[in-house]
Amino acid sequence: MNVTLTVNGTQRTITVESRRLLADVLRQEFNLSGVHIGCAHGACGCCTVHVDGAPKLSCLTFAGQCDGKSISTVEVLGGVEAEHPLQAAFRSEHGLQCGYCTPGFVMTLAPFVDDRVAEGRMPDDLEIREAMSGNICRCTGYHGIVAAVRKAIGDRLAKGTQA
Repeated sequence: MNVTLTVNGTQRTITVESRRLLADVLRQEFNLSGVHIGCAHGACGCCTVHVDGAPKLSCLTFAGQCDGKSISTVEVLGGVEAEHPLQAAFRSEHGLQCGYCTPGFVMTLAPFVDDRVAEGRMPDDLEIREAMSGNICRCTGYHGIVAAVRKAIGDRLAKGTQA
């Protein structure tokens, strides 16, 4: 089947088998190594991408389901230098260790951060932990990730920025 995907702003039509997963297509056809496959069962969140702006597990999504949709991966979020405020906060607050799960956490939490900044409020730790509950990190105790989310929101609220 032919599917047209707009991936990180670039539209492309490709031929895929109907059973082909979005994660595999993004990694193999688009050469996007930030889409990680940690469990292939939708339990770890490592493969999270945005489909039409909403976080989605690409290991459970068929590429054919995304025909005509816009897909964003971590590669576009902060560019090559990883300059998105959440990525910077992950670095400064030690929200990562091996980094394998980091793209999934960032893609899951970026809209959460944007929403809280738009609301003008800092969530409590329980709300942050609930927002990231679909992601698993095998290296850390999550404290650094929660701190990174708080920093990203706090820094943006202090600057009064919505982006």
